[in-house]
Amino acid sequence: MRVLVSGGAGYIGSHTVLSLVAAGHDVVVVDDYSNSKPTVVGRLEALSGVHVPVHAIDLTDAGKTERLFAQERIDAVVHFAGYKAVGESVAKPLDYYRNNLDSTLSLLEAMRRHDVHRLVFSSSATVYGEHAPVPYTEDYEHLSSSSPYGQTKVMIERIMTDVAAADPRLRVALLRYFNPVGAHPSGQIGEDPQGIPNNLMPFIAQVAVGRRDKLTVFGDDYPTADGTCERDYLHVEDLAAGHVAALEHLDDMVAPVRAFNLGTGTGTSVLAMIQAFERAVGRELPYEVGPRRAGDLPAFWADPTRAQTELGWQAVKTIDDMCADTWRWQQANPQGFPDA
Repeated sequence: MRVLVSGGAGYIGSHTVLSLVAAGHDVVVVDDYSNSKPTVVGRLEALSGVHVPVHAIDLTDAGKTERLFAQERIDAVVHFAGYKAVGESVAKPLDYYRNNLDSTLSLLEAMRRHDVHRLVFSSSATVYGEHAPVPYTEDYEHLSSSSPYGQTKVMIERIMTDVAAADPRLRVALLRYFNPVGAHPSGQIGEDPQGIPNNLMPFIAQVAVGRRDKLTVFGDDYPTADGTCERDYLHVEDLAAGHVAALEHLDDMVAPVRAFNLGTGTGTSVLAMIQAFERAVGRELPYEVGPRRAGDLPAFWADPTRAQTELGWQAVKTIDDMCADTWRWQQANPQGFPDA
């Protein structure tokens, strides 16, 4: 298939581009570089050995999105593009609703006009909200989220479901990620957050490489094995493989719209992740315990049975793999991707 990857220069998008090419698909990237850098594309081409066409446009511009679809033959869309920082979304809710919803609406409208009927959407485990029983299962119906970012994912899932109900040709896979970490084994692409990292793994990596003095662990008095929060960490390479599996399964789905959890099914604590990264680095890393962070849940993880059964997909990489690959990336790119 010829696949349009929106946000294809971003962290998960870039790894998925490589997986799609390796699986024999042609890829076209659209990215406005609001949370990525153009230098990623050159590395993707070097790693894949193929030219990756890129359209540097903002998908909230419906006119530019329409022209993109008029210029390119597209068989399917994998939609990553969107703002994604939970804390920032609380401070700037209008920006998040405007960007994430408008870009999706532009894409859906262009897809309809150009007869593109296959869509894989980058959703999130945050759609389950704070009251869902653990492990999270896809048939939990009371979707919600405590952040505007998460609410955009809930809304987009609803929009896509409604659009598919009105167009029997449309097939949509909603991929609910848990906690993506790790990097490509080459060390050439990885997670490069702009500003202070919002997530645990890139913060640990920046402490290890000397960009930050120490890590703060937000609370050690949770009802978990060691008192720190537990999350379902998933290697980005496994996650990318999940997108390829979902894309290739679209035509055979049991329903026009289907949600799939992409996770390992196992929780790992903050302290256990720090210890695993210390094994990768070969030394202890400085951290301190601070107060709990508002909104953090004690523990959650996926039930990935549906993805295993229907997509033939499961996570295979370990926590040590995740840390070793992240450390290889961070050592080779201590300041992240270069600007040019």
